Amino acid sequence: MPDPKRARPQPTPETRHYWEGAKAGELRLQRCDACNHTYFPPRPFCPACASRAVSVFRASGRARLYSYVISHRPAPGFTPPYSIAVVELEEGPRMMTNIVGCPQTPEALVLDMPVEVAFPPLDDDISLPVFRPAGSAA
Repeated sequence: MPDPKRARPQPTPETRHYWEGAKAGELRLQRCDACNHTYFPPRPFCPACASRAVSVFRASGRARLYSYVISHRPAPGFTPPYSIAVVELEEGPRMMTNIVGCPQTPEALVLDMPVEVAFPPLDDDISLPVFRPAGSAA
């Protein structure tokens, strides 16, 4: 289990569906019912057209590594080296995350590599979505 000193997200009414999904092992996104735009992070309106007619759906959990940096500095809840990454989800949006289950080196973290979501628990109420190389068991 990660270090309990790690910052804990505070779910809000607008993000509750996302955190409930993560706890259930699902990556949940929102899609605008008016313009069909899929987006992240969660919010009560579409960032493309401002419609409040939005739906929540279960995403595939598949993505590609879009960008990353390897941090060698200690931070609460992280053991260096660790990656701070942006992945591009199969559904289109990008999200910031960590890449786990592989060496934290440029040789292992290849841009555009396929990754998949995992949900390690932070505590009894919150699971954090992270990504690992597709097909790995980590």
